[in-house]
Amino acid sequence: MALNIKRIYEPKDDKDGMRILVDRLWPRGLNKQDAAVDIWLKDIAPSPALRRWFGHDPAKWTEFQRRYRDELEKNPSTVEELKRQIGQSDATLLYAAKDLHHNHAIVLQHFVGEDSRAP
Repeated sequence: MALNIKRIYEPKDDKDGMRILVDRLWPRGLNKQDAAVDIWLKDIAPSPALRRWFGHDPAKWTEFQRRYRDELEKNPSTVEELKRQIGQSDATLLYAAKDLHHNHAIVLQHFVGEDSRAP
């Protein structure tokens, strides 16, 4: 199973596998057909308060990662739903943020990947 991340504005690719939108809000300027989303898991996104606090400020990145992981740990049913949807297939977590290096999909990808390696 490969779990990738990608901006939702990038074209769909056969290698994407299941395409899972992990943002709480629908991406601006994109219609549902063009997005080619298989599943939209709004509740796995950072809380509105955390999203507003972070504001995509790279200076807050380390603390954002800690706080978001804490939210994920406190919401195991949503994480389990994501893992159930992925199953043993390839999947791509889709996000709308412009910053390719400081976004919640990176944290989520690592969180799910670490959890799947646990004994």
